[in-house]
Amino acid sequence: MHNGIIIGAGPAGLTAAVTCAENGLDVIVLDEYMRAGGRLLGQLYEQPDGKWWNGIKESERLFQQAVDLGVQFRFGTAVSNIEYLDDMWVIYTEKEVLQTSNLLLATGAAESPVPVPGWTLPGVMSVGAAQVMTNVHRVKPGERGVIIGINVLSAAIAMELQLAGVEVASLTLPRMSEVTDVEAHPKEVMDSLLHVSHMAPSPFVKLGSKFMKGDFMKKMGAAFYPKNGVKMWDIPIQLRKAVIEIYGENQVEGVTLATINSKGDVVPGTEENIAADFVCIAGGLYPLAELAAIAGCPFYLVEELGGYVPLHSEEMETTLDGLYVAGNITGIEGAKVAAAQGHVAGLSIARNNGIRSLDYKIMDAIQHVKTTRDHAYIQFHPQIQKGRSKIQDQWNTYQRNVQEV
Repeated sequence: MHNGIIIGAGPAGLTAAVTCAENGLDVIVLDEYMRAGGRLLGQLYEQPDGKWWNGIKESERLFQQAVDLGVQFRFGTAVSNIEYLDDMWVIYTEKEVLQTSNLLLATGAAESPVPVPGWTLPGVMSVGAAQVMTNVHRVKPGERGVIIGINVLSAAIAMELQLAGVEVASLTLPRMSEVTDVEAHPKEVMDSLLHVSHMAPSPFVKLGSKFMKGDFMKKMGAAFYPKNGVKMWDIPIQLRKAVIEIYGENQVEGVTLATINSKGDVVPGTEENIAADFVCIAGGLYPLAELAAIAGCPFYLVEELGGYVPLHSEEMETTLDGLYVAGNITGIEGAKVAAAQGHVAGLSIARNNGIRSLDYKIMDAIQHVKTTRDHAYIQFHPQIQKGRSKIQDQWNTYQRNVQEV
């Protein structure tokens, strides 16, 4: 039996493992991938201070630090079930059954691609898959591509593809439907685009973020947004065009675009074809929380956090004894915030194992999470603070109810 088991070897899981091991705990980390890093592996971008954030190097640093501290890793290991028996968490994998009194779920997030006619053709992939191919495996997904879906994730990955010498012909919208309502609405997407305007060299986008504060001005912005789009890193961003279909015989050959009005409706007779040998679909990320559901955690739908998240405290505790969460399972944010949360979780686990004098360290670590969030280069959801407050309010209500009982 181990002092702690961590499911997920991304930034949250790795940092939690290091923190636990530094406090003398015997820790094991499980991950279904063949190496440590999680979504860190695909990240490569220039920070405001001019330094480059290289996710592969960062994950290698954390992994080596954990190994040097005696942390055990089980890669290529999928977890099929977890349950709480006799005051222990039992973790079932294909190879073995493990037990621990402290279990951390750091399972991260998954992509939610938007369905587009023709999306089953070879050469169509999620935007995250293109990122992994390019930044992790150093394989180009193609020579010329189109990204369907304009959001923080797709904008960042488009930049990374450009750095790798891949031509991104356009970032554009999916066609409006019941499934693609928000993703296909120019005004909603404008809000998201302006949120990352500091990353864009386009004067139109930068200026837009300064005066499009009110709802009326945002509607005006969507209405008068140039039909040919504007450019970020020489990539056309087209809020007035939508992909009608992806076409090709045996593989992707291109996409059919049409002009849309400010409400997202297609203007008949405006269809045009754009040649491409691959297409990325970007529908955003959602917390990967199935294991928390299996465990019996209560969930809340918090749109500002990306979907359903398990109820948890700032100390990364859940309502279940010895079960913790950290990283994107608690809400969609960047790797640095996930790592900061992992540090908090590691300290909480150590305290639960009897390590004393950690209260002040935990308070400092919680504050570091907030500071890291405030200084994040990009936020996947503009109202992340509102989402965090909602979960904290629910946790406070839970605590009061427990005390009353």
